Formats: sequence, C-alpha cells, structure tokens
Amino acid sequence: MRPTTDKESSKASRLPARFSLLSYNIQMGVETARYSEYVTQGWKHVLPHRGRIHNLNRIASMLSQFDMVSLQEVDAGSLRSGFVDITEYLAHRADFPFWYRQVNRNIGLIARHSNGFLTRFEPLEVSHYKLPAAPGRGAMVFRFGEEKEAFTLCTMHLALGRRAREKQLDFVSEVLRGRPHLVVMGDLNASCEAPEIRRFLMRHHLMEPACDQPTFPSWRPVRKIDHILVSRNLRVIRSKVLDYAFSDHLPVSLELEIPEAARAAA
Repeated sequence: MRPTTDKESSKASRLPARFSLLSYNIQMGVETARYSEYVTQGWKHVLPHRGRIHNLNRIASMLSQFDMVSLQEVDAGSLRSGFVDITEYLAHRADFPFWYRQVNRNIGLIARHSNGFLTRFEPLEVSHYKLPAAPGRGAMVFRFGEEKEAFTLCTMHLALGRRAREKQLDFVSEVLRGRPHLVVMGDLNASCEAPEIRRFLMRHHLMEPACDQPTFPSWRPVRKIDHILVSRNLRVIRSKVLDYAFSDHLPVSLELEIPEAARAAA
C-alpha cells in the first residue's frame, strides 16, 4: 500500500543529542476512575461536556514537558469534542510548533476517531498508513533525515484482537524494514510478552525499557499495553510510566540519546 504523505520539506530541524518522548492514550479527554464509569460516564464518549476542556488543559500542561508526543484516541473535531480538533488544541496549549493528525474512522459530525503526534522538531517526511485486518486503525511514520542513518519514529494504535494485531504488525514491519535508528510508540493493546509483540521486537532489533511497568487501567494498572519500543543502538537515559491518571491509560515516557550519524542525517 502506498502511503499518503502529509508534507515534505527540503529542510528539517536538526535533532538534538537528547530528547524526550511520551506516548499517551487520552481517551478523548475523558477521565475514568473505575470500571463502572464506562457505563455511567459512557455518554461523554458521544456527547460534549464541560469537563473535557478542563481535563485537556491538565493533559496539555504535562505534555509541555516533552519533545515528541504520540496521542491515541483523540478526535479531529466533531460533536462529541465540541468541534475542537484535540490534537491541534493540545499542540497550541503545550506550545508545540508542529502537529499531525490521522483520522482513522470518520463518522461525520458525530465522531472523527484519530491518532495525533506533536513534535518540537520538524520531520522531513510524514507518511500515513491504514492498517489491515480491523477498520479504523492507522499508523504514522516520521522521518528525520534523508540518508539511511536517518532517525525514524512510528506511532500507531493497534486492534484489540490478536490475529488482527499480527497482520497489522506484519504490515508495519514491511514499512519499517531497513530503518537502523527506530522508535515505535503507541497503544499496542498487547503486553511485551505477547507472541506478536516479541516477533516484532526481534524483527527490528527493538527493546522495551519499561516492560515491567503496567499502564492499564489507570486507577489500578495491571496490564502493559502502551509502549515505546527503541532500537538497541539508541541509548535510553530513563524510561518510566507516569502516575498521571487523567484517562483510562497511564502515559509512558522515555528520554533518548541518538548517535551522531542519525543527527547528521537530519
């Protein structure tokens, strides 16, 4: 499948030696504190409510501490979000100069299910992919540089079913083949020990530094389904799950150091 390219530029911001990453499923700005609220507060997923903007402002305050942010379960501007493009809103509130959205399920005025990405450094190329096997799932790939040594970041939200995830990861593996300096981040809906995740890690020589830190549900985390996967030739300074429960997921953070070859390529 050919990607749809958001933008290409002859110039891109030079990456620093170190920068910070965050992956966060924000559940469209809906705060959840117990399982029963999926029922009692379920209307917040389909209708606008006053508390959403307040919660998004709190999330934006946290996002402002990072350099690149992958967002899952955002809305690109529909009835339920008060016609606010959540990715753009968070970018402005957290002072990010570059932001990208990927609408994966468009139900017109009712809902526009999306992924989002915020960055302080301009990528040279951004590509969007629709993932196979399950409707409404997608991946974005950001390339920072022109040469083989370029730093590549992929953000995605995978399906709930194992067979669908296997097909989606096989598809993404073909897209990411031959990328030596790679980060993959997002809600993968599977643990580090899941066979499809382990296979993906081995294919691309990736590691998950925070594998032992659960992210879901946010009020009593027992499952690790949100990830930042990193090439083994990149140096991880620190990685941890943040105790920041303004969604039903906890965010995963990572501080990374990339080699000079990747910086020079950008």
